[in-house]
Amino acid sequence: MLAAMSASALSPRSQGAASARSSGDACPGSLRLHRADDGALARVRIPGGVLTVAQAEALHEAARRLGDGDVHLTSRGNAQLRGLAPDCGTELAQVLGDAGLLPSERHERVRNIVASPLSGLDDRELPDIRPWLTELDRLLCRSDRATGLSGRFLFALDDGRGDVDALGADVTLIASPADGGAVLRIGGHDTVLRLPATGATAPAAALVAAETFLEAARDSGAWRVKDLPDDVRAALPARIAQELSGTSPAELPRPSLAVAPPPGPVPAGPHGAVALSAGVPLGRLAPAQWQLLVGTARQCGGELRFTPWRGVVVPGAPADRVPELLAALGAAGLITGDASPWTGVGACIGRPGCAKSLADVRAEAGAAVGPPGRLPVYWSGCERRCGHPHGEWVDVVATADGGHRVTVVRDGGPHDPVTVPPGSSSLAAAVATARGSGRRATGDRA
Repeated sequence: MLAAMSASALSPRSQGAASARSSGDACPGSLRLHRADDGALARVRIPGGVLTVAQAEALHEAARRLGDGDVHLTSRGNAQLRGLAPDCGTELAQVLGDAGLLPSERHERVRNIVASPLSGLDDRELPDIRPWLTELDRLLCRSDRATGLSGRFLFALDDGRGDVDALGADVTLIASPADGGAVLRIGGHDTVLRLPATGATAPAAALVAAETFLEAARDSGAWRVKDLPDDVRAALPARIAQELSGTSPAELPRPSLAVAPPPGPVPAGPHGAVALSAGVPLGRLAPAQWQLLVGTARQCGGELRFTPWRGVVVPGAPADRVPELLAALGAAGLITGDASPWTGVGACIGRPGCAKSLADVRAEAGAAVGPPGRLPVYWSGCERRCGHPHGEWVDVVATADGGHRVTVVRDGGPHDPVTVPPGSSSLAAAVATARGSGRRATGDRA
């Protein structure tokens, strides 16, 4: 995400604060490329992170022929292609369009939908929200009003396990396994709207909520629900309820920790096949890794699912081939078990890809990688923190003097900041301590 963020943005919002649309929506897409220091960048929206083998092959072909060859995963389960020539837009659109990755040119940047990646795959016996995903994307691409949403506005579809509910989306649908219905959360509100017992109408309700937000944001110019003035944001759920029939308010606190699918085999669901879950170090898939994943999907259920934690799920693996397939993914450098030091480690692109970055944070993250901790850690090259996690996490930010600031983010704000001076050998230890305790890092108090 390209929205600017300062250190103070991690603090609780002040009364009446709002983020106005002071300029055009600069979020990149497949048709609007973003200029970066390593070439042009395209962000391909993949609702729910779901790709067919044919679509995955098309992404690989576009990256190989037009970009740096790698596929970069984002914190919304989308894909980015980097190192593109600035004049490749027409050819890129042709490749993606032929693969069905551009169903509507007018809506391609607003198809931001994350979904529980293990929905319908594991033994949790939770509702399969795939029909919601298909229907919401269809409705979104048919709505003229939805073209007014920014490329930052986010929908989340949660099957009841709370994983993507914790991501702080603007509109979240949460399945209610007990009655087959759903609840609708607006931004971070603990007050949710309970929808009628049939969940079939839930995607339409989510679109109504987004369109109502656009009306509420007209005067403030807010990009997202959290950017609305406090009084407008507080009144938004009631305003949406007026547009929906049969809803009733309920209290449902939002989970504080967004938990990714653990790497390794996923306990078999109702169909008996096993899903494979793999993490991608720093979200970057080299051509050989990508081809291996596509080949694995072709041998299994014919599908890949990107996760908002820069991981991949491959459904439909035959039980007797699981050890063999996981071993191959691990040998290729993917994360296939909790013991991997890369579990929970993320970073922005940093130098040399981003002109605003103050450091090569990917190299720094690799040098400081250690045993997995309780909290995820994210390395940022500047105060914008592009692509940072949600919930509780360890925030490592490069500072202008060549040092770093290590902070535990909890309850929406920073806690126990620690400064690590330039050249200090204590950086890895500070990060490890913060990840392990979630309370305080070691070093010099900021």
